[in-house]
Amino acid sequence: MQGRYQDGSAGDANYGVIGSGYTNYRQPDPHIAEFIRAALGDAKTVLNVGAGAGSYEPVDRQVTAVEPSASMRAQRPAHLPVAIDGTAEHLPFADRSFDAAMATFTVHQWSDLDRGLAEMRRVTRGPVLVLSCDPHLLERSWLHTYAPEMIAVEGRRYPEMDRIATALGGNVEIKAVPIPLNCVDGFGEAYYGRPERMLDPGARLANSAWSFVDASVGERFVAELGRDLTDGSWDRRYGALRTQPFFEGSLRLIIARP
Repeated sequence: MQGRYQDGSAGDANYGVIGSGYTNYRQPDPHIAEFIRAALGDAKTVLNVGAGAGSYEPVDRQVTAVEPSASMRAQRPAHLPVAIDGTAEHLPFADRSFDAAMATFTVHQWSDLDRGLAEMRRVTRGPVLVLSCDPHLLERSWLHTYAPEMIAVEGRRYPEMDRIATALGGNVEIKAVPIPLNCVDGFGEAYYGRPERMLDPGARLANSAWSFVDASVGERFVAELGRDLTDGSWDRRYGALRTQPFFEGSLRLIIARP
């Protein structure tokens, strides 16, 4: 089990380092948010675990946020509740305290996935939502061509969909979440039709997988992608993506109802 970093980050990524400027690139996308809103149903009280800077937290419900990283807690906007310093594996709440619970883009960083999911189930009366990526579908992205090492890291970090479903139990539904062309939540696949954005170091830094590969991988990625954008190679191979309204990649919403 990993220890906590200086800023409190409790998973495998140090957000005291990579979290700076995170919200410049990672904003909640309305299309993705609608999937979460619908799955929450009529829940009035919602727990957000690994809440980060508050992406996808509903503003029309009573939300309790839990986030171990001080850097991420500091980037939460003023209209959202102050996040509690804590981890998924040790939720400081009584059984069945919340109508619903959610975890977005976070389970792959937990030090003990099964315990964290069991804790979410314990404190929740209704649905538990997990927004994550299917590790078997990551190679659908053109990023695999240019940075296979980074995609391999992601594949090792993201837990299997079946593992999450089994740990949560109950009636489980797994929904594909298509990514819109102008997605404002800048995870890797969000730039499927805007490759130039991935030349920005900040855009890569906002995706934790890049912090797990050698710097030379990023340097090669920028050099090769920049070359292929300049000479038209990228567009000859992937240019149709520039006008494709949605991309069904690896993004999935797991909804576990008791």
